[in-house]
Amino acid sequence: MATAGTLTRADLAESLHRKVGLSRAESADLVEQVLGHMSDALAKGENVKISGFGTFVLRDKGERIGRNPKTGVEVPIAPRRVLTFRASQMMRDRIVEAD
Repeated sequence: MATAGTLTRADLAESLHRKVGLSRAESADLVEQVLGHMSDALAKGENVKISGFGTFVLRDKGERIGRNPKTGVEVPIAPRRVLTFRASQMMRDRIVEAD
């Protein structure tokens, strides 16, 4: 697994290769397909829920006034769509136990 504390696509593919027995190429392809399906769903405006893990939610944020922290000048912030992640209760419990 990754040494810097980051889980990568390659790490996921390697784990599939070892635990499921798929070839390395099949494992990498499967990881790409899953991530592709998730990305496509989000691009279409759908939320993505993975039971026991969490939910990726799209939110539309309205226009608002922000302030440049360096100069103090007020500037309008354009409306935009943002992606948020909300961990499931099971995942939150697991993270707390790991501390």
